[in-house]
Amino acid sequence: MLNDLIQQLGPSTLGGLVIGSIYALVALGYTMVYGVLRLINFAHSEIFMMGTFATLFVLTLVGLAGPLSGVALVGMLVLLFLAAMVVSGGGAVLLEVLAYRPLRKRGAPRLAALISAIGASVFLQELFALVVIPDVFGKPGRVDAAVPRLVDRDTVFTVFGTPVKTDQVVIFIAAIIMMVALDQLVARTKIGRGIRATAQDPEAAVLMGVNIDTIVRLTFLLGGAMAGVAGVLYAMEFEDISYIIGFVLGIKAFTAAVLGGIGNIRGALLGGVALGLVENWGAIFFGSQWK
Repeated sequence: MLNDLIQQLGPSTLGGLVIGSIYALVALGYTMVYGVLRLINFAHSEIFMMGTFATLFVLTLVGLAGPLSGVALVGMLVLLFLAAMVVSGGGAVLLEVLAYRPLRKRGAPRLAALISAIGASVFLQELFALVVIPDVFGKPGRVDAAVPRLVDRDTVFTVFGTPVKTDQVVIFIAAIIMMVALDQLVARTKIGRGIRATAQDPEAAVLMGVNIDTIVRLTFLLGGAMAGVAGVLYAMEFEDISYIIGFVLGIKAFTAAVLGGIGNIRGALLGGVALGLVENWGAIFFGSQWK
């Protein structure tokens, strides 16, 4: 029994790091929006879902014939990331303009914004199920859609006897690069200073010349872009997406943001990885149905 548990620990740890990286990328959107607006954006899960369908759209458009490698794989990943970041980032900004800004301008209570977020979440799910998926992809809206395999799952190397696959390496490296890039942007750039100033004291930020509306838009844009990247990585790893794919994953990503101290970017990263690891380790002892 003990030997079986030890043998499962390596693959579970690796799988936890991979899915935890995806949780962390989505959690960034929750934590950034909360840090600036003190708003729980429950429609952020559908922004992630939009990124998965942007991935499928690009792969269908280019007619991917089989798994890629080398320069072709890097080029395709860059194209997918850009497309998903534009779609998800643009969707997040549009969400802010239509669902949250009118309430913010009128000084509505936070409960009103929360209700608006839940309504926007349901609306986006049904929009994809009834319109986008049937009309754009020609598929039944409420049936899962298969994503073509982007990369072969060959063993790159082993760690303590655990094989590390190509897709796992790509996902982990891509997620780390995006997380570090966002962290440095917030920590070192003028935009980042504006975001941090608004999160700490909006009134003082306005007095110092910070345009709150611009900062809010940029916050939604950056958070949405990270969710778009997460959508690409999720679609590449699991190769199966649907219009409600963001629901459960969104709850997990929100949990990761809370675990890391919501409003704290680095905390969200750690919370995502921690949740992925605990989830997979727990499956060893209690069964996968408890994940």
